[in-house]
Amino acid sequence: MDTMRERFASTASQLLDSDPRLAVVLAEIGTDGFAAAQEAHPDRVINVGIREQLLIGTGGGLALTGMRPLVHTFASFLVDRAFEQVKLDFGHQGTGGVLVSAGGSYDWPAGGYTHMSPGDIALLDTLDGWTMHVPGHPDEAEALLRHAAAAGDDKVYVRLSVQTNAAARPVTGGGFLAVREGRRGVVVAVGPMLDSVLAAVEGLDVSVLYATTVRPFDDASLRAAIPAGATTADVVLVEPYLAGTSTAAANDALADLPHRVLGLGVGRRELRRYGSVDEYVAGLGLDPRSLRERVTAFLG
Repeated sequence: MDTMRERFASTASQLLDSDPRLAVVLAEIGTDGFAAAQEAHPDRVINVGIREQLLIGTGGGLALTGMRPLVHTFASFLVDRAFEQVKLDFGHQGTGGVLVSAGGSYDWPAGGYTHMSPGDIALLDTLDGWTMHVPGHPDEAEALLRHAAAAGDDKVYVRLSVQTNAAARPVTGGGFLAVREGRRGVVVAVGPMLDSVLAAVEGLDVSVLYATTVRPFDDASLRAAIPAGATTADVVLVEPYLAGTSTAAANDALADLPHRVLGLGVGRRELRRYGSVDEYVAGLGLDPRSLRERVTAFLG
Protein backbone atom coordinates (compact mmCIF):
# COMPACT_ATOMS: atom_id res chain seq x y z
CA MET A 1 0.00 0.00 0.00
CA ASP A 2 1.31 3.45 -0.84
CA THR A 3 1.70 6.09 1.85
CA MET A 4 -0.49 9.16 2.26
CA ARG A 5 2.32 11.37 0.91
CA GLU A 6 2.75 9.16 -2.13
CA ARG A 7 -0.99 9.30 -2.71
CA PHE A 8 -0.88 13.08 -2.39
CA ALA A 9 1.77 13.31 -5.11
CA SER A 10 -0.06 11.02 -7.52
CA THR A 11 -3.45 12.60 -6.88
CA ALA A 12 -2.20 16.18 -7.14
CA SER A 13 -0.35 15.32 -10.36
CA GLN A 14 -3.57 13.95 -11.87
CA LEU A 15 -5.49 17.03 -10.77
CA LEU A 16 -2.92 19.32 -12.40
CA ASP A 17 -3.66 17.60 -15.72
CA SER A 18 -7.38 18.23 -15.46
CA ASP A 19 -7.70 21.58 -13.65
CA PRO A 20 -5.71 24.56 -15.00
CA ARG A 21 -6.58 26.56 -11.87
CA LEU A 22 -4.43 24.33 -9.62
CA ALA A 23 -0.78 24.86 -8.75
CA VAL A 24 1.55 22.91 -6.44
CA VAL A 25 4.04 24.86 -4.31
CA LEU A 26 6.90 23.00 -2.61
CA ALA A 27 9.83 23.90 -0.38
CA GLU A 28 12.30 21.23 -1.56
CA ILE A 29 10.59 18.49 0.47
CA GLY A 30 8.47 16.22 -1.75
CA THR A 31 9.91 17.38 -5.07
CA ASP A 32 10.80 13.83 -6.22
CA GLY A 33 7.13 12.88 -6.26
CA PHE A 34 6.36 15.77 -8.62
CA ALA A 35 9.20 15.37 -11.13
CA ALA A 36 6.92 14.26 -13.98
CA ALA A 37 4.28 16.86 -13.10
CA GLN A 38 6.88 19.62 -13.06
CA GLU A 39 8.04 18.62 -16.52
CA ALA A 40 4.45 18.61 -17.79
CA HIS A 41 3.44 21.81 -15.97
CA PRO A 42 6.60 23.86 -15.29
CA ASP A 43 4.57 27.00 -14.58
CA ARG A 44 2.31 25.28 -12.03
CA VAL A 45 4.75 23.14 -10.02
CA ILE A 46 6.92 25.59 -8.13
CA ASN A 47 9.81 24.74 -5.79
CA VAL A 48 10.89 27.74 -3.71
CA GLY A 49 13.71 25.88 -1.95
CA ILE A 50 14.13 25.72 1.81
CA ARG A 51 12.20 28.94 2.39
CA GLU A 52 9.00 28.09 4.21
CA GLN A 53 7.78 31.67 4.69
CA LEU A 54 8.21 32.19 0.94
CA LEU A 55 6.35 28.91 0.39
CA ILE A 56 3.23 30.32 2.06
CA GLY A 57 3.68 33.75 0.51
CA THR A 58 3.88 32.23 -2.96
CA GLY A 59 0.75 30.19 -2.32
CA GLY A 60 -1.08 33.28 -1.08
CA GLY A 61 0.08 35.25 -4.11
CA LEU A 62 -1.15 32.59 -6.50
CA ALA A 63 -4.49 32.61 -4.69
CA LEU A 64 -4.74 36.39 -5.20
CA THR A 65 -4.54 35.79 -8.97
CA GLY A 66 -7.47 33.37 -8.81
CA MET A 67 -5.50 30.11 -8.70
CA ARG A 68 -6.00 27.27 -6.22
CA PRO A 69 -2.59 26.51 -4.59
CA LEU A 70 -1.72 23.15 -3.03
CA VAL A 71 1.10 24.02 -0.62
CA HIS A 72 3.17 21.19 0.87
CA THR A 73 5.94 20.47 3.35
CA PHE A 74 6.39 19.06 6.87
CA ALA A 75 3.81 20.33 9.37
CA SER A 76 6.52 21.85 11.59
CA PHE A 77 7.63 24.04 8.69
CA LEU A 78 4.24 24.60 7.05
CA VAL A 79 2.33 25.68 10.16
CA ASP A 80 4.73 26.37 13.05
CA ARG A 81 7.54 28.13 11.17
CA ALA A 82 5.37 29.99 8.67
CA PHE A 83 2.40 30.74 10.91
CA GLU A 84 2.57 34.51 10.48
CA GLN A 85 2.41 34.10 6.71
CA VAL A 86 -0.54 31.70 7.02
CA LYS A 87 -2.29 34.25 9.25
CA LEU A 88 -1.65 37.17 6.89
CA ASP A 89 -1.28 35.81 3.36
CA PHE A 90 -4.39 33.63 3.55
CA GLY A 91 -6.44 34.86 6.52
CA HIS A 92 -5.89 38.64 6.40
CA GLN A 93 -5.82 38.75 2.59
CA GLY A 94 -9.05 36.76 2.42
CA THR A 95 -7.65 34.18 0.02
CA GLY A 96 -8.08 30.40 -0.07
CA GLY A 97 -5.81 27.46 -0.64
CA VAL A 98 -4.93 23.95 0.49
CA LEU A 99 -2.10 23.38 2.95
CA VAL A 100 -0.99 19.74 2.89
CA SER A 101 1.37 18.67 5.66
CA ALA A 102 3.48 15.62 6.38
CA GLY A 103 5.38 14.53 9.46
CA GLY A 104 2.55 15.21 11.90
CA SER A 105 3.23 14.95 15.61
CA TYR A 106 5.78 12.14 15.73
CA ASP A 107 6.05 10.41 12.33
CA TRP A 108 9.86 10.68 12.33
CA PRO A 109 11.02 10.43 15.96
CA ALA A 110 14.67 10.16 14.94
CA GLY A 111 14.39 13.55 13.24
CA GLY A 112 13.87 15.18 16.60
CA TYR A 113 11.51 17.87 17.78
CA THR A 114 12.37 20.16 14.85
CA HIS A 115 10.37 17.79 12.63
CA MET A 116 7.38 17.35 14.93
CA SER A 117 4.27 19.51 15.10
CA PRO A 118 1.86 18.28 17.78
CA GLY A 119 0.35 21.77 18.00
CA ASP A 120 -0.51 22.37 14.34
CA ILE A 121 -4.29 21.85 14.58
CA ALA A 122 -4.51 23.90 17.78
CA LEU A 123 -2.47 26.70 16.20
CA LEU A 124 -4.58 26.87 13.05
CA ASP A 125 -7.67 26.72 15.24
CA THR A 126 -6.79 30.23 16.47
CA LEU A 127 -7.57 31.48 12.94
CA ASP A 128 -10.98 31.91 11.39
CA GLY A 129 -12.52 29.78 8.69
CA TRP A 130 -10.11 26.87 8.26
CA THR A 131 -11.48 23.43 7.37
CA MET A 132 -9.15 20.73 8.75
CA HIS A 133 -8.95 17.14 7.53
CA VAL A 134 -7.06 14.34 9.31
CA PRO A 135 -7.32 11.18 7.16
CA GLY A 136 -6.50 7.79 8.60
CA HIS A 137 -5.79 5.92 5.33
CA PRO A 138 -4.35 6.80 1.89
CA ASP A 139 -7.75 6.26 0.24
CA GLU A 140 -9.27 8.76 2.66
CA ALA A 141 -6.41 11.16 2.00
CA GLU A 142 -7.10 11.02 -1.73
CA ALA A 143 -10.83 11.61 -1.27
CA LEU A 144 -10.24 14.55 1.06
CA LEU A 145 -7.56 16.04 -1.20
CA ARG A 146 -9.89 15.91 -4.19
CA HIS A 147 -12.62 17.49 -2.08
CA ALA A 148 -10.25 20.24 -0.91
CA ALA A 149 -8.90 20.97 -4.39
CA ALA A 150 -12.42 21.52 -5.67
CA ALA A 151 -13.59 23.54 -2.66
CA GLY A 152 -13.88 26.94 -4.33
CA ASP A 153 -11.81 29.48 -2.42
CA ASP A 154 -12.00 27.85 1.02
CA LYS A 155 -9.01 27.61 3.35
CA VAL A 156 -8.27 23.91 3.92
CA TYR A 157 -5.61 22.05 5.90
CA VAL A 158 -4.96 18.36 5.15
CA ARG A 159 -2.79 16.56 7.72
CA LEU A 160 -1.06 13.47 6.30
CA SER A 161 0.69 10.82 8.40
CA VAL A 162 2.76 7.67 8.04
CA GLN A 163 0.40 6.04 10.53
CA THR A 164 -2.66 4.46 8.95
CA ASN A 165 -5.63 2.33 9.85
CA ALA A 166 -5.89 -1.09 8.22
CA ALA A 167 -8.94 -0.18 6.13
CA ALA A 168 -10.39 3.01 4.71
CA ARG A 169 -13.77 4.32 5.80
CA PRO A 170 -16.23 6.42 3.79
CA VAL A 171 -15.36 10.12 4.03
CA THR A 172 -17.35 13.09 2.79
CA GLY A 173 -15.24 16.06 3.80
CA GLY A 174 -17.46 16.79 6.79
CA GLY A 175 -19.09 15.06 9.74
CA PHE A 176 -18.15 12.16 12.00
CA LEU A 177 -18.84 8.53 11.11
CA ALA A 178 -20.57 6.30 13.67
CA VAL A 179 -18.50 3.09 13.86
CA ARG A 180 -20.12 1.37 16.85
CA GLU A 181 -22.80 2.08 19.44
CA GLY A 182 -22.79 1.82 23.23
CA ARG A 183 -24.39 3.41 26.28
CA ARG A 184 -21.60 4.13 28.78
CA GLY A 185 -19.85 6.87 26.85
CA VAL A 186 -18.68 8.17 23.48
CA VAL A 187 -15.11 7.90 22.18
CA VAL A 188 -14.16 10.11 19.24
CA ALA A 189 -11.19 8.66 17.33
CA VAL A 190 -9.41 11.06 14.98
CA GLY A 191 -7.78 9.83 11.78
CA PRO A 192 -5.04 7.22 12.33
CA MET A 193 -6.15 6.70 15.95
CA LEU A 194 -9.20 4.63 14.95
CA ASP A 195 -7.68 1.12 14.92
CA SER A 196 -5.98 1.67 18.29
CA VAL A 197 -9.21 3.02 19.76
CA LEU A 198 -11.27 0.07 18.49
CA ALA A 199 -8.74 -2.37 19.96
CA ALA A 200 -8.74 -0.44 23.23
CA VAL A 201 -12.53 -0.41 23.71
CA GLU A 202 -13.21 -3.99 22.60
CA GLY A 203 -15.86 -5.39 24.94
CA LEU A 204 -16.69 -2.00 26.45
CA ASP A 205 -20.20 -0.59 26.17
CA VAL A 206 -19.19 2.64 24.41
CA SER A 207 -19.96 4.34 21.12
CA VAL A 208 -17.12 5.18 18.73
CA LEU A 209 -17.22 8.07 16.28
CA TYR A 210 -14.59 8.38 13.56
CA ALA A 211 -13.44 11.91 12.71
CA THR A 212 -11.49 12.68 9.55
CA THR A 213 -12.73 16.27 9.38
CA VAL A 214 -12.12 17.90 12.76
CA ARG A 215 -12.97 21.49 11.85
CA PRO A 216 -15.73 22.41 11.65
CA PHE A 217 -16.36 20.19 14.68
CA ASP A 218 -19.40 17.95 14.15
CA ASP A 219 -21.61 18.96 17.07
CA ALA A 220 -24.66 17.16 15.65
CA SER A 221 -23.02 13.72 15.40
CA LEU A 222 -21.58 13.98 18.91
CA ARG A 223 -24.98 14.88 20.32
CA ALA A 224 -26.66 12.11 18.32
CA ALA A 225 -24.27 9.55 19.84
CA ILE A 226 -25.52 10.34 23.35
CA PRO A 227 -28.21 7.73 24.24
CA ALA A 228 -31.76 9.05 24.08
CA GLY A 229 -32.98 10.21 27.47
CA ALA A 230 -29.49 10.44 28.98
CA THR A 231 -29.17 13.16 31.61
CA THR A 232 -25.35 13.17 31.56
CA ALA A 233 -22.65 12.29 29.04
CA ASP A 234 -19.03 11.09 29.13
CA VAL A 235 -16.87 11.82 26.08
CA VAL A 236 -13.30 10.78 25.31
CA LEU A 237 -11.39 12.49 22.49
CA VAL A 238 -8.39 10.59 21.08
CA GLU A 239 -6.41 12.88 18.78
CA PRO A 240 -2.99 12.27 17.15
CA TYR A 241 -1.86 15.78 18.11
CA LEU A 242 -1.92 18.02 21.18
CA ALA A 243 -4.13 16.52 23.90
CA GLY A 244 -7.22 18.60 24.54
CA THR A 245 -7.22 20.35 21.16
CA SER A 246 -10.94 19.65 20.68
CA THR A 247 -12.03 19.64 24.31
CA ALA A 248 -13.54 23.13 24.11
CA ALA A 249 -15.42 22.22 20.93
CA ALA A 250 -16.91 19.13 22.60
CA ASN A 251 -17.85 21.17 25.66
CA ASP A 252 -19.62 23.70 23.46
CA ALA A 253 -21.49 20.95 21.60
CA LEU A 254 -22.85 19.62 24.93
CA ALA A 255 -23.31 22.95 26.69
CA ASP A 256 -26.89 22.23 27.73
CA LEU A 257 -26.15 18.72 29.07
CA PRO A 258 -24.10 17.88 32.18
CA HIS A 259 -21.02 16.10 30.85
CA ARG A 260 -17.36 15.22 31.29
CA VAL A 261 -14.71 15.32 28.54
CA LEU A 262 -11.33 13.55 28.59
CA GLY A 263 -8.86 14.77 25.95
CA LEU A 264 -6.16 12.25 25.04
CA GLY A 265 -3.34 12.96 22.62
CA VAL A 266 0.23 14.23 22.60
CA GLY A 267 1.22 15.74 25.93
CA ARG A 268 3.05 19.05 26.29
CA ARG A 269 6.08 17.40 27.84
CA GLU A 270 8.66 16.66 25.18
CA LEU A 271 9.87 13.05 24.89
CA ARG A 272 13.59 13.34 24.28
CA ARG A 273 14.44 9.63 23.88
CA TYR A 274 12.59 9.17 20.63
CA GLY A 275 13.05 5.54 19.58
CA SER A 276 10.67 4.12 16.93
CA VAL A 277 7.18 5.35 16.11
CA ASP A 278 5.65 2.47 18.10
CA GLU A 279 7.84 3.26 21.10
CA TYR A 280 6.95 6.92 20.85
CA VAL A 281 3.23 6.11 20.68
CA ALA A 282 3.56 3.93 23.80
CA GLY A 283 5.49 6.67 25.56
CA LEU A 284 2.61 9.04 24.87
CA GLY A 285 0.05 6.55 26.20
CA LEU A 286 -1.68 6.21 22.82
CA ASP A 287 -1.15 2.48 22.28
CA PRO A 288 -4.24 0.24 22.72
CA ARG A 289 -3.31 -1.02 26.19
CA SER A 290 -2.66 2.46 27.57
CA LEU A 291 -5.79 3.84 25.93
CA ARG A 292 -7.91 1.10 27.49
CA GLU A 293 -6.53 1.84 30.95
CA ARG A 294 -7.17 5.56 30.57
CA VAL A 295 -10.66 5.16 29.10
CA THR A 296 -11.83 2.62 31.69
CA ALA A 297 -10.41 4.71 34.55
CA PHE A 298 -12.30 7.75 33.26
CA LEU A 299 -15.58 5.88 32.81
CA GLY A 300 -15.25 4.23 36.21
